[in-house]
Amino acid sequence: MAEEKSNNALKILTGVLAVALIALGIYTVKFYNEEQENREILQKEKAVIEGELNDLIVKYDEAIAENEGLDSELVAARERIVSLRDSVENMEANLAVLARYRREVSNLKAEKEELFRVVDSLSNQNRMLITEIDSTNNVLLERTRVSDSLKAQTQTMANKIDRAAQLKVSNLRGEGVIERNSGRLVENDKTRRVDKIRTCFSLTPNALAEAGEKELYVQVYNPNNNLVGDQIAVQHEGGVMVYSAATKVFYENEELDVCILANTLEENLIEGTYKVLVYNGANLIGATTFDLR
Repeated sequence: MAEEKSNNALKILTGVLAVALIALGIYTVKFYNEEQENREILQKEKAVIEGELNDLIVKYDEAIAENEGLDSELVAARERIVSLRDSVENMEANLAVLARYRREVSNLKAEKEELFRVVDSLSNQNRMLITEIDSTNNVLLERTRVSDSLKAQTQTMANKIDRAAQLKVSNLRGEGVIERNSGRLVENDKTRRVDKIRTCFSLTPNALAEAGEKELYVQVYNPNNNLVGDQIAVQHEGGVMVYSAATKVFYENEELDVCILANTLEENLIEGTYKVLVYNGANLIGATTFDLR
């Protein structure tokens, strides 16, 4: 009887153990499956965080490329994001660490929004400043153009006034003359009898001309284009000019009759047409011709 009870107890114990083993096996399988599922979830969350960090890096790269001169803070922020991404890639995923990284990503996104807002504001200010500079440059260019135009007009007017103020001649004529013993000069057009070449003209009235002593010069060229006269060399601003004769007169803005005598050499007097040029300093103020036979 006792042996039968012992066998029954053993069977009950064996059954309990079997049930316990089955339950343990079921729990172990379930725990393993849940662990695998959790690991996959953590890996996916880790990949999401890495993706968000990579997206932030791309956005910072674009912002840095578009905002030269404003990129020091952008570069510093980008470096922090790259460092955090590298940490996420190398860490063993677990819930607590991922939660911390998730908070850091959220903070970085908020920082990005604020930083980009500041950068956009600075960019807008720069664009406005560039627009203002362009507008100012256009105004300056227009003012320069107007100023240049006024200078050109002023110069043109000054040139006209200078030309108007120049001495002018009328009744200009050249002729050969014979000098009598008495000093009287007689016109003659025969080369063998000419002693001097006389050039006569009138300085016309000119209120714009500067009154005072004037230096007047004459060039007389024979038909062979040789200069007739005393070969007077005068240094002007533009260089040396050679004249046949010269005189000085005092001009008072009223008509003034002038005659200038040029000496001659017999070998320079030939038949033909002679040219006469009259100068006030280096400025040509009259020209004419005459003939000797």
